[in-house]
Amino acid sequence: MDPWVVGSDPSERFPLWTRANVGEVFPDPVQPLTFTLMMREGVEGAFRDAFVDMGAFTHDEFTEGKMEMLGVFGSYCYLNASLFRIFGERAPGLSAQDIDALFFGAQPGIPAYEEQPGDANPERSAAIGEVFQWVMTTETLEAPLAGEKLVNGLRDKRPNHSSMTNEELWSYSKDLLLTYFRGLFKEHIFVTFLSTVPVGALTQICEAIGRPEDTMKLISGVGDVESAAPSQAMWELGRIVAADPDLVDLFDQGTSGLYERLIALPDGSSNFMLLFDKFLYEYGARGPNEWEPSKNTWETQPELALAAIDRMRLAGEDANPKIKGAAMTANRERLTSEIAEILSGDPETQGMFLAAARSAVLFQAGRERTKTNCIKSEHESRLAMFTLGRRFVDDGLAEDVSDFALLTSEEIDEWIKDPAAFKDVISSRRSLQVEYAEITEPFVFHGIQPDPSEWVRRDTATVDLVKAGDVLQGFPGCPGTVTGIARIITDPMNPRALAPGEILVAPLTDPSWTPLFVAAGGVIVNVGAAQSHSIIVSRELGIPCVPSVTNATLSIPDGAEVTVDGDTGTVTINSVP
Repeated sequence: MDPWVVGSDPSERFPLWTRANVGEVFPDPVQPLTFTLMMREGVEGAFRDAFVDMGAFTHDEFTEGKMEMLGVFGSYCYLNASLFRIFGERAPGLSAQDIDALFFGAQPGIPAYEEQPGDANPERSAAIGEVFQWVMTTETLEAPLAGEKLVNGLRDKRPNHSSMTNEELWSYSKDLLLTYFRGLFKEHIFVTFLSTVPVGALTQICEAIGRPEDTMKLISGVGDVESAAPSQAMWELGRIVAADPDLVDLFDQGTSGLYERLIALPDGSSNFMLLFDKFLYEYGARGPNEWEPSKNTWETQPELALAAIDRMRLAGEDANPKIKGAAMTANRERLTSEIAEILSGDPETQGMFLAAARSAVLFQAGRERTKTNCIKSEHESRLAMFTLGRRFVDDGLAEDVSDFALLTSEEIDEWIKDPAAFKDVISSRRSLQVEYAEITEPFVFHGIQPDPSEWVRRDTATVDLVKAGDVLQGFPGCPGTVTGIARIITDPMNPRALAPGEILVAPLTDPSWTPLFVAAGGVIVNVGAAQSHSIIVSRELGIPCVPSVTNATLSIPDGAEVTVDGDTGTVTINSVP
């Protein structure tokens, strides 16, 4: 099997690599343009900048010109678990095991942490401690709000792409990413890692008083979580559809061609399209695999959003995410007061608890806002390249709108000058991409990744089916318990098998999947952990959720009756069809 077009080298100093967490946002082979334009310097540099800003490392601990924070091996993106664990070991009050639990979940094959020379660093620990003190005392996070203002300004000032030359479209797209992405992503990593500080403190205090199950409840119902806002907006659109017989008829015909049927409605017949256009303006950057600039989003393929609205319009009012979110918020506030009262005899611990509870809310919301900022900035770059891609397809110079992604950033200029010269190159890479997509990459590896020729083909992988009475262990996600019929959904564009109240079983769920949570009674996910984006959003929507149930989509038969316990992180198989 030929090597993938782009990739990085393993690290001797930091040898442990994992697909955990990153597999949710880059589930497919990494496109050459994404690697060369975004990952190689932007994402790698942003990770380093964030770890240095947190006090965890100094720049001279990293190898210049080498990717060590993340890498692409055998076409798939991996995170360096060794560096994450060193952060945990250096951080006061945390450990490598804590980091594993927060970011990677209960996945198999990850070896136990073994300290290496240089891992411990008292100077770095002291520096991290000062930053942690700021985390527990700050009242505001300015950077996420500044980033939000920046990316909303980019959206408001979006140029008329159709009037731009091919060279101008590429220059605009490239400059957007090179100018803004590294800084925005650095803020995302900075806030993401520091969000573990208050969560870690809450975990320790809850365990100390014999109530470990309350930790997740104390970081639920945060409110003002950017990634949950689209689901709430979709709910309102679903209510409009459910109340309008003409719209119901259009949706009943299926999501294929639905957008065209909707825009053909006579003016004034419904305010749905007016509100849907507003929705796309606000949230159109979201979509499955939204970090990959060559993939469709809700704006480039509106049916992706309409598919989720289609499921929501069938749900009863008891599924209203605002009502569920308000209940989660009320429960969080009640528990905070209750535990604070329990700790009243120990003012120091009580003060730490209240500071952690406040900080957790601030940083959970900040994390989702910084992620959305990255996605929105990237989306503006995407739309310029999609315009170029469509232009080439219309002129017979490309087979697919996303052909640009199969080229490196160094090749794009020449491609624009002479598209025909790259026809065979793009075709060959597309075929190779299919080959890599058909084999299962190792979830974790130490040192050097096994050769792709040794990987198992996805269509030959076998997993034992569950039996009635089995209990599957995952990770506590969103609190709550629900029993329902399991529906295996592997494509968010085709969720029509999921009826209201049924249990969504998904391979992975970034926030673009989470609108499907609203109609579901509960959610089971193959991967994920406490700090996964989808889990944070599920806690806002009040949907019982258990991530990190390995191979759930393969081992749980469609139609099985299951009980999802988000407090304990278990899935009980009550019966199988």
